[in-house]
Amino acid sequence: MKQYDYLIVGSGLFGSTLAYRAQQIGKRCLVIDKRSHIGGNVYCESIEGINVHKYGAHIFHTSNKEVWNFVNSIVEFNRYTNSPVANYKGQLYNLPFNMNTFYQMWGVKTPEEAEGKLEEQRAEAKARMNGREPQNLEEQAQLLIGKDIYETLIKGYTEKQWGRECTELPAFIIKRLPVRMVFDNNYFNDKYQGIPVGGYNKLIEGLLDGTEVRLNTDFFSLGDWRDIAEKLVYTGPLDEYFNYKLGRLQYRTVSFETTVEDTANYQGNAVVNYTEREIPYTRVIEHKHFEMFGQEVYDCQKTVISKEYSTEWKPGMEPYYPVNDERNNNLAEQYRQLAAKERNVIFGGRLAEYKYYDMAPIIEHALTVQL
Repeated sequence: MKQYDYLIVGSGLFGSTLAYRAQQIGKRCLVIDKRSHIGGNVYCESIEGINVHKYGAHIFHTSNKEVWNFVNSIVEFNRYTNSPVANYKGQLYNLPFNMNTFYQMWGVKTPEEAEGKLEEQRAEAKARMNGREPQNLEEQAQLLIGKDIYETLIKGYTEKQWGRECTELPAFIIKRLPVRMVFDNNYFNDKYQGIPVGGYNKLIEGLLDGTEVRLNTDFFSLGDWRDIAEKLVYTGPLDEYFNYKLGRLQYRTVSFETTVEDTANYQGNAVVNYTEREIPYTRVIEHKHFEMFGQEVYDCQKTVISKEYSTEWKPGMEPYYPVNDERNNNLAEQYRQLAAKERNVIFGGRLAEYKYYDMAPIIEHALTVQL
């Protein structure tokens, strides 16, 4: 008899939720993580009494009541609503594209005026393409939203994200853009939204309560996992599991420049995007605004900000976003076919599935996986 029913590789949302479910039905689990902390990319570091999202802004949102009730059964969530602001050459615009944005851009005050301006610019884009299909991201974006918003709020930001010109990026990357004819700056359409009270560490700690966890432990240094457990839950990079036998999958990655500022309120918002290409970072995150509201912001005399930079991923860097071009999609599918043949192994999460996930869908998936 093996010592454990499940060896779970990775203590992020997928692995921790699986561990919680398994423990609830009496299974013996060992969770390992190569990092020095639990939580994967939702881990928060406490600086000046502020929960700092160490791996970038994480805002939980879902319309799935079952998922929302589940996470709130572990830890209470607050009322945070994501309403980012875009800064273009010192001018501020509301996101997502809504009546506030259109007023700031053109001075229009009614949905009818805004629709008229958008249609005028879309028609100009169609005329430039002379009836042909859009050949790149720039043409696709202008067909959807027009030249003004594209050049102000999309072009520079996207080129920083991907590290290449929009004219070199495929059109399918930007299949649709949200356009809302209301004065509402809520970024997400989901019914439920918030941040765990006390930070995401509280959620992960709750999910892993009672489960054995070993940090600073590399799965690939353990030997044959079948000597340890009956089943494996693997959340690491899919290609690494197979020792890169078919080649390496590619990613985009991000880095952060985090500083403590000697002011109570640096930018007045949790997230401000910088959309001009000349500014090297994509956005500035002021972490206290995720959990502090009203007078609380000023009761905490300092603040912590993170400037976020998007860069090309290289082996040894932290992989963040799958590169969903033809080459990587084909390679990932070949690896998935190999994964399907692995007995008693559950592959799950962003890296193991080579798929971009928001947090709620990861938990939804983990709640429905057959144990």
